[in-house]
Amino acid sequence: MDGDNEFWTSHVEACRRDGGAASVYARRYGLTLASLYYWRRKLTPAAEASEGGRVAAKFVALRVVAAATAATDGPCTLVLGSGLHLEMAALPSPAWLLALDQAHAHAHAHAGAR
Repeated sequence: MDGDNEFWTSHVEACRRDGGAASVYARRYGLTLASLYYWRRKLTPAAEASEGGRVAAKFVALRVVAAATAATDGPCTLVLGSGLHLEMAALPSPAWLLALDQAHAHAHAHAGAR
């Protein structure tokens, strides 16, 4: 049974890091989507404890010191180390990005301690 856990843990983590659709990941590696979802729920204790298998959204206080200024003229996608994807119309200021990253890391540290 430990072999199953190791096998699926590596796939669940790789799918999360991939950032694409789970269905595409499953097809690429010859996995059934239902099995990938099952193991993702099984290996994520917060998902099991939450209502309907969905993790409740957590809001994090974010203080913006200066108004964000666009560094680009087009849309951008911000991907944090945790796998969080944010779609924005323009890139915000470096100070805002740093504050967001620190707040997100702080929230994940507290969520993992539970």
